[in-house]
Order: sequence, then C-alpha cells, then structure tokens
Amino acid sequence: MRQILIAGAIALLFSLFGTRGLIKILASRGYGQIIRDDGPSSHHTKRGTPTMGGIILIAAALVGYLTAHAVTRNSLTVSAVLVLGLVIGLGLVGFVDDYLKVSRQHSLGLTGKQKLLGQASVATIFGVLGIRFADSFSLTPISYYLSGVRETSLYLGPILAVAWVVLMVMSASNGVNLTDGLDGLATGASVMTFLAFILIGVWEFGQGCAINAGVGCYQVRDPLDLAVLAAAFAGSCTGFLWWNASPAKIFMGDTGSLALGGALAGLAATLRVELLLIPLGGLFVIITMSVVIQTLYFKISGGKRVFKMAPLQHHFELLGWGEVTIVIRFWIIAGLSVAFGLGLFYAQWVVK
Repeated sequence: MRQILIAGAIALLFSLFGTRGLIKILASRGYGQIIRDDGPSSHHTKRGTPTMGGIILIAAALVGYLTAHAVTRNSLTVSAVLVLGLVIGLGLVGFVDDYLKVSRQHSLGLTGKQKLLGQASVATIFGVLGIRFADSFSLTPISYYLSGVRETSLYLGPILAVAWVVLMVMSASNGVNLTDGLDGLATGASVMTFLAFILIGVWEFGQGCAINAGVGCYQVRDPLDLAVLAAAFAGSCTGFLWWNASPAKIFMGDTGSLALGGALAGLAATLRVELLLIPLGGLFVIITMSVVIQTLYFKISGGKRVFKMAPLQHHFELLGWGEVTIVIRFWIIAGLSVAFGLGLFYAQWVVK
C-alpha cells in the first residue's frame, strides 16, 4: 500500500506542477490546438490552446512509478514495464499525429490508416512480449486464456491471444481518443477507471494463489505492481485535470488519449480482466458505439443520421447543453459504469 500511495502522490504532484511549465513551453512554440471547421461552433474559441499535454501524463506516471520503487527498493516487474512500453509506444504515435497537425496548421495529421498501423504495430509487440517471460509459477504477463472478471477456461493460443490483445488496445486507445472532445471529459473518466484497477490489483494480490492458495485464488502475475502503476496513472491524470478542466488551459491531444487507452487495455490484459474493461470503461464504449452507429446508419440510410453529430458528446452540445453540464453528467455515467464493473468483479468472488 505504501508503494501505491507514493506512486499516486508523486505522479499527481509532478503532473500538477509540470503541466504549468509545459503549457508555457508549448505556448511559446505556438503548438496550439487546430479546430475542425465542421465541429460545434463553440469550439472555435479553443483554437490555439496548447496541445500535446499527453507528454506530461506519460512522464508523470513514469516518474511516480519509478520513484515508488526507488523509495521502497522493490524491483520493477515485467508486467508493469511492458504496459509502460505500450503506453510510451502509443504516445509516440499520438505525438507524431499531434506534431503534424500543429506544424502544418491543419486538423489532419497522420492518415487514418497510418495511425491504425502505428497502433497495431505497438500493440502487436506488446502482445508478443506479453506471452513470454514466464516466472517461477509459469505465469506470463498475458495469458493464453480469455479473461472476463477472471481468467476463463477458453484457450486462445498464442496467435489468437496476441490478436485479441491488439484488438483490445486499438479499441481502448481509439475509444479514449473519441471521448477526448470536451474539457476534462476523458481525463476524469480515466481517473475513475484507473482507481478501479488499483482495487482489482490489490484484491488479486491478497487473494493470489502464491499467498492465499485455495479454491478460487487468482493466477495473475505481478498484480500488486500493476496496482502501483495504475495509481501512478490515476495521480497523473488527476494533476493534469487541474489544468484540463473547463476552460482547459491545455489539451492532452492524441499523445495522451492513445497512451491512456493503451494503459487501460494493458492493465486489463495483464490483470486478467479483459472483458471487464467493457463495463469499467463504459463511457468510452458508449461514445465509441455512437460513432459506429452513426457511420453505419449514414451508409445504410443513404445519408440520414441518428445523432446530430458524433461522437455523442457533440450531439448534446448541438442540443444546447452546456459543456460543463455534459462533462459532469458523462462523469456520472463513467462512475456508475466503474461501480458496476467492480460489482461484477466482487460478485464473482462472493459466489465462487
């Protein structure tokens, strides 16, 4: 628990004070947000707001995690290092996209195919490495078995296991990216989900087969250290939210959204709660599905729309809802989704 508190506190402080400095650096270089002309008209006032704040999100989480280990003198674990590698890799893909936008002064950076290829490549490396590095209990960071609220008996094998992880990572990173459309929306929702992973990691450690062997114990590698990493990300996002809340002084950009989505997927995969990511990240799922529904219906109906605009948050903007109202109500949905996901996780343990 000491490690978790240190990681969260250091990451929060680093993000809180580091973001202010990053804002000044980005503003001095003119790295401001480019606003799409087809978006809500109210967003045009945000043009020029510093972007690429994901740099500090990643850096703060990394500093918090490493500092916690330095203070407690505990060794780094393969599982957490792999998740950090995934986050940094996806952050680099997002950084290239953000940099192209601000350097060209255009709302388009990487093409859709280029971005997806970058995400898939990083996720594949994570998946391939994740099924290696077995410990003394023959546990690898990522399992060959599909997991829901815990690992199931459905064997995927190495190829399908990696493919499934790639799908998870790409879905989560793009889900957070789509949610990051209003000040503080994706950041606040991410904090709640990371807090849930802290609880899950601590519980799995306490009920792990290595410590508390018995019927229903958890076969998970490095759950406690993954909880430490989740705490670092929760602290990082909380500190960043101080500056990202409406009216935002900085945006995370694709640098941050792709990285945070990767962190969520990576933690779900390594904690053996892959399908549980759906309710835990319920808001991200809802917003992603609004885009899928809008796109499919537009093609099927010959140009008609279900929503005034997708993603869903912009639909409510066009209905006249205030930005802060939308964010708070969507945070409520995110909180309820996390509570439901944790309820499913605990209920499985009670009825085992």
